[in-house]
Amino acid sequence: MGNGSEKDIVWHHASVTRERRERLNGHRARAVWFTGLSGAGKSTIAHAVEEQLHRCGCRTFVFDGDNVRHGLCGDLGFSPADRRENLRRIGEMAKLFVDAGIVSLAAFISPMRDDRALVREIIGAQHYIEIYVSCPLEECERRDVKGMYRRARAGQLPSFTGISAPYDAPDAPHLVLETATLTVEQSVSRVLDLIVPLLALPASA
Repeated sequence: MGNGSEKDIVWHHASVTRERRERLNGHRARAVWFTGLSGAGKSTIAHAVEEQLHRCGCRTFVFDGDNVRHGLCGDLGFSPADRRENLRRIGEMAKLFVDAGIVSLAAFISPMRDDRALVREIIGAQHYIEIYVSCPLEECERRDVKGMYRRARAGQLPSFTGISAPYDAPDAPHLVLETATLTVEQSVSRVLDLIVPLLALPASA
């Protein structure tokens, strides 16, 4: 007995659509993608944004880089190929969450421009919001809350973004947060100013 082949796998179109789920939830679904160096503040801001959206009654979920590495992507390393596969899986998961009518907030270094373009293609450009959490390398190293930069400088972490591996800054993100000068509260406010109007359903809905 075999498991069949790709030609045997057919996408099932459910009668309960994303639009119907959005109407039930009272808001549109979007995937908000936070990219930036380690220590820039991506996860902190994503979780703080989720807290505010949750208080307003939005259905939300945060995909955090470290958390995902414990489960869904626990079998992957940090080679360029594994990093791309890590993001591909998250993109596919975020797409499912959008289809479920949920606002997903993804906090990943996602250093390569091509990999972020792949995620945008998977999710769909109309549902994808890219936020560049910009912070100078020197400030990220000063924070170094996990001791990662210290280990990278000591040669203990090969291919560490910003030290021994490159980071491609986004060309045209929807929003840039300069977190060396903005407080978390200011950053959250700017994110909400951007995304809340995009989550509003049309009056006829």
